[in-house]
Amino acid sequence: MAQVSRDTTIGEALSMNPGIAPILQEIGMHCLGCPASQGESLAEAAMVHGIDAELLVEKINAFLNA
Repeated sequence: MAQVSRDTTIGEALSMNPGIAPILQEIGMHCLGCPASQGESLAEAAMVHGIDAELLVEKINAFLNA
């Protein structure tokens, strides 16, 4: 079963399961296809968007485990 961490890049997460995209879009990450976002870690993306990285990781992992 796939899991993400704070250090997982957005590109890696989307490669695991493209269904993660709506979760990222819900929190304001609308440029998922941009080259810069593909190499950004989930922790970095959370910081830029003003959300808690641990909550984001938990939400994505809950989706992956469902």
